[in-house]
Amino acid sequence: MIEARGLSKFYGDFAATRDVSFTVPRGQVCAFLGPNGAGKSTTMKMLTGFLSPSRGQAFIAGYNVAENRLEASQHLGYLPENGPLYVEMTPESLLKYMGEVRGLSGDHLQGRLAWVSEKCSLSEVWRKPIAKLSRGFRQRVGMAHAMLHDPDVLILDEPTSGLDPNQVHGVRELILELAKTKTVLLSTHILQEVRAVCDRVLLINNGKVVFDGSTADLGQNEVEMEAQFRRRTLASAS
Repeated sequence: MIEARGLSKFYGDFAATRDVSFTVPRGQVCAFLGPNGAGKSTTMKMLTGFLSPSRGQAFIAGYNVAENRLEASQHLGYLPENGPLYVEMTPESLLKYMGEVRGLSGDHLQGRLAWVSEKCSLSEVWRKPIAKLSRGFRQRVGMAHAMLHDPDVLILDEPTSGLDPNQVHGVRELILELAKTKTVLLSTHILQEVRAVCDRVLLINNGKVVFDGSTADLGQNEVEMEAQFRRRTLASAS
């Protein structure tokens, strides 16, 4: 459902990513880990078509993102880190507009709006201007937007950023529910989150994949996972 084939992105002599390759099958929740500046967000942007690779190809649900952008986007929900929102709009008006842009209408659109409002706990701010919402609520609006059209694939960049512990728990439960029928690539710095929801871990450093295995392979607890994370990222950085 997600495939990266030799994805590389160069800015002059600097390689943000170099020959990143992996696949994520249907129904898997895959953590995408790495230090700041390792190339996680760059890879996600290339997978979603927001950034063109210097070399390599990205596929979503079998569609080449560069050649079949519209078809790929129909199967994809993307939550970028600090994603932009129209702050003068309310969650209701923004999501209704985004749904209409994607071709949703009538009872189907209303049903999807009701579903994401419930799943993302937006009812209390549904008709408040986004400009007046906290960072946590804005993050939930972004999550609702990613899920609105019921995509097969979700690529989520730091989805629990800015959320309180209760909200974090709710998002994790939602990801586990979605994983029954969808494929999720999840970028996070929180190892507890990886243990809670992820089947597999991809670890990237200096623009290259340095680990690809099960969550248990990275460690049986957070202490072991942190030690492995440090060993693999520091070793590959030296």
